[in-house]
Parts: sequence; C-alpha cells; structure tokens
Amino acid sequence: MDADRDSSADEILHDFRPFFVVHKDGRVEKLKIIDHVRPLPPSVDPATGVESLDVVVSPSTGVSARIFLPKVGYDGPKLPLLVHIHGGGGFCAGSPFDTATHGFLTTIVSKANVVAISVDYRLAPEHPLPIAYEDSFEALKWIASAQDPTLARCADLRRIFMVGESAGANIMVHVAIRAGATGLPGAKIVGLLVMHPFFGGKEVDKMYKFMSPMSSGMDDDPKLNPGADPDLEKMAGERALVCVASRDWLKPRGITLYETLRARWGGKLALVETDEDHCFYMFKKNDKADELIAKMVDFISQQ
Repeated sequence: MDADRDSSADEILHDFRPFFVVHKDGRVEKLKIIDHVRPLPPSVDPATGVESLDVVVSPSTGVSARIFLPKVGYDGPKLPLLVHIHGGGGFCAGSPFDTATHGFLTTIVSKANVVAISVDYRLAPEHPLPIAYEDSFEALKWIASAQDPTLARCADLRRIFMVGESAGANIMVHVAIRAGATGLPGAKIVGLLVMHPFFGGKEVDKMYKFMSPMSSGMDDDPKLNPGADPDLEKMAGERALVCVASRDWLKPRGITLYETLRARWGGKLALVETDEDHCFYMFKKNDKADELIAKMVDFISQQ
C-alpha cells in the first residue's frame, strides 16, 4: 500500500518543463534551467574593483537585494542608480545572487559608473503571482525612501534607471507604470531598459495562469499585455530602450511592446535588435554581447 501511495504521489499533474513540474500530491519540483549558473556571495570583483553587498528590504516578507558600488566604500559624488529586476526563468527562477546577474551588473556598474541594486522578489509558484510584482514595487518604494544608508550616501535618487530581462522586464514595465500612475515621492525614474521582455499572446499561457490563479493567462491581463493597461500613458521615465533578439521566440512580443509604447507613451523610444538568442548577453562573452552592453551604457550615460 505504501508503495502504491508513493507511486501515485510521483505522478505529474502539471508539466511545465523546463521550469517546474507539479506532482499529484501538490509537490512542486523546480528544475535546473541553466546548469552553469550558481549562487555567488557578495564580494569585491578583482577585475573591476566593483563591490557588492546584500541588504534586507523587508524583514516581514524576507525580500532582500544586492547593491553594487563602483569601488569599495565609494564616497564620491552621488551617482545614477540602476534598479534591476531579474529574470532567469518564467517568474520562478533567477536571483540577484547568482553568477549571471552578478557578472552583468558588475560590468554595467564598472562601465557606466553607476550604483546598482537588484531585487530578490519571491518566486512563483510557491509564492503565486502577483506577489513578485508587489515585492518589486514595494522594493522600489523602499529604495526611493532612502532608508538604506549606502544608497542614501551614494545614489542620486533623482536619476533612477530601471532594467529587467525576460520575466524581469515584464515586472519592471508593470512597476514603472504603477510608479508613474501613483507617484514615487523623493525619487525620479529617468530611463527604462527593457531587455528581451516576456509578455503574453492571444492564446492562454497555461503556466502563467497556474502561477497567477486570478489571471486569464491571455492578453486581456495588463501584466501580460501592457497595451491593456489603462495607465500605460503614465509610465514613469523620459526614455526607454527596448531590446529584442532575432532568434528569440519572444521577439514579436518585444516588437509589439515597442509599437504600443510608440503609439501611446510620450517618452523617447529606441529599438535594438541583435542576431542572437534570448538574454544571450547574460551568459555569453562575445562581440555581440559587448556591443549590446555598450548600447546600454550609452543609454544610461546620455544627458
């Protein structure tokens, strides 16, 4: 009897490979999406001198973040702040503390001479959506409130840029719309870097619907389709760079976002397409990655 129960419990009820599977007993089994990505402690990068340190954003929820400074104990003039919302696997994987995020932000901080902070929102499906959106927006408000002494000392909160890739770009766009609609006292978002964004289509996204039980999983949900958001015109920021990859199945959704923003949002827009794969610049070191990162640095450095 025990063997029968164990066998039944191991049956897969929902199969959302390569992200996770849900067993018949309700157990969620997360799958390792990218083999070479691993946790990395805060450190001083020997090549660039960039220092990283971890902070708690909300003791009640456990949300934390990693701050990146251009050099150890930076105490010069206040620098623009880059707020990063990570992707990494369909709202259910990724972290500010992994090698991919750490390497990317170390590079950007060094080349653009900015302060950066990456938010560790709670992951689905253990924490159903929209928890990731709420965590990220609350983190942005916490950042704007200058409660953290390192950010208060080093970051110019009137020059905030936001960047997100894949699912993180989805969350970032929602957060920017919400910040524009409700206000962000004490802070100003200047620009948005929307990297290979994940949004929905006309057919039901069954995995998203599983992770977000209140969503239709279709493009009538503003979180899957910003064009359905009545506050899109209010999105914070003066300019945005939308980046897509030619070999990415999400490319059409990025193009749709760009066209929707061009039609309805008053900020300055640019579109960059690279003949590469989804979020390649997070994992590859090649000329195309260098070129895309240079465009991101130029975007942040514009006056």
